[in-house]
Amino acid sequence: MPSALDRTFDESLAEVLGPGGRIVLDRDGEGRAIAANFPATLPAFFDAFCALNGAVEAVVAGDERLTYADLNASADRVAGALAARGIGKGDRVAIAMRNCPVWIVTYMAALKAGAIATLVNGWWQPGELDHALRLTEPALILADGPRAARIAAAAGEWNVITLPVDAHLDRALAPLLDRAATAPLPQIGPEDGATILFTSGSTGEAKGAFSTHRAVTTGVYSYATGLITLLNVLTKENRLPSNPPRTLVSVPFFHVTGEVPLMLNSFVIGRGMVIMPKWDVVEAMRLIEAEKITYFVGVPTMSLELMNHPDRDKYDLSSLTDITAGGAPRPISHVKRLQHDFPNAQPALGYGLTETNAVGCSNFWSNYADKPASTGRAQKPFVEVGILGDDDRALPPNSRGEIAIRSAANIDGYWNNPAATAAAFTADRFFRTGDIGYLDEDGYLFIVDRKKDIIIRGGENIACAEVEAALYDCPAIDEASVFGAPDERLGEVPVAVVHVEPGARLNEPELRAFLAPRLAAFKVPARIVFSEESLPRLGTGKIDRVALRNQFAH
Repeated sequence: MPSALDRTFDESLAEVLGPGGRIVLDRDGEGRAIAANFPATLPAFFDAFCALNGAVEAVVAGDERLTYADLNASADRVAGALAARGIGKGDRVAIAMRNCPVWIVTYMAALKAGAIATLVNGWWQPGELDHALRLTEPALILADGPRAARIAAAAGEWNVITLPVDAHLDRALAPLLDRAATAPLPQIGPEDGATILFTSGSTGEAKGAFSTHRAVTTGVYSYATGLITLLNVLTKENRLPSNPPRTLVSVPFFHVTGEVPLMLNSFVIGRGMVIMPKWDVVEAMRLIEAEKITYFVGVPTMSLELMNHPDRDKYDLSSLTDITAGGAPRPISHVKRLQHDFPNAQPALGYGLTETNAVGCSNFWSNYADKPASTGRAQKPFVEVGILGDDDRALPPNSRGEIAIRSAANIDGYWNNPAATAAAFTADRFFRTGDIGYLDEDGYLFIVDRKKDIIIRGGENIACAEVEAALYDCPAIDEASVFGAPDERLGEVPVAVVHVEPGARLNEPELRAFLAPRLAAFKVPARIVFSEESLPRLGTGKIDRVALRNQFAH
């Protein structure tokens, strides 16, 4: 039976979408919902919402404060400079830097220049960077110092401009603007290429998830519609927020959570973004108090650290009204703790993927407290969620199957990988998530298992096959298997079981030193088990990962 909040939300959503409402719906060529009265391309998106929210303080980074008008003006200058350097429609411009104002402006500028913004994982090591760059072949890479050094250590020859991101925006952009020349910008359509984000699939090396402008903007409008509807609910109940919306940016912009619901959605709703260069719980509490942060989103470990820190009571965190988690499951026990420790803040949880531009389901407020094991209902009206059985047959409520998501926010496919693209979608363009779950009679999604060999460590996807491949690069390793083990803080961590070649000598510090330059730190196994016996195998000859997980994951 729908909850009282569900009924109230659905009534308010009908007003938002109805005659005279904020959002006018249309359908694309495949029958998927789109917002007809909002910009369908990101250049138009930036121009429209930076004009609407021009005077709003958009970014706080250290002692630098920039409005939305400031961001757009800088992005226009950089876009013209990129065009003058020969960057054109469809070229890839890779962004490899930590969170900073320059990241936002170069992302905006690349899209205004018609390029495909290629968002490089800032934690990758040279081998991982080499694969991603060879896959996407960027015409230009914009990097900060540490990432530029790692790219230089990779095998390819790339056009890299290193930007001093610790400086204020104008100085940081100077290497891009050192030529006076500018050039006109191209016309961009909704189906033109916009972004490539990288996702770790079960087969190992990262794939490039390629989105059109329509897909990215639809992803943003899905989140904005939910917030507009909730604001309508609060208005009717005379519970309007006392502080303007401000968010603490504690997740990387190269992740879809950081890019779409956090950064891009802030343009729509006029939300200020306070940037932390890296996560630090004490600094987070200081900024929440100083900047009156209202919205916090991060992997569940971050809110857990806020709850557990012994100095929490020394900071005024009462401005927080929403504490949202994404990227990894939140333990059910955390929900009631959040309600107790942050009585002014409503807990929420989202479920989406890189391939869906972060859209999927959301669970919030009292609904989340009532069904804390669920990721919530599909984000209406833009998202459809189905449960697939054999032959892609749609299953009824309370039946377990593969979770599939259909929306105009879904990616177009995987860059230069038609086989993976074909395997990822059903005939009617539902994206196969690789997660196993069911929908209850109220439409709430429950995730119960994972079909793919993926570990989600604190919001970062790790392919077991990729870590195993790195282990096998070590000459002393005869057999290796990697799997996820439960972890209270991070959700899951990778565990490796290895069998050493007969006669070879290898200890854990030596193996960790071998892996360090080959894998980003979050992929390196938290625990390594050395087995004196050969690893168990299935009848097919494959190593029995399930048996090893049952034996060693505890």
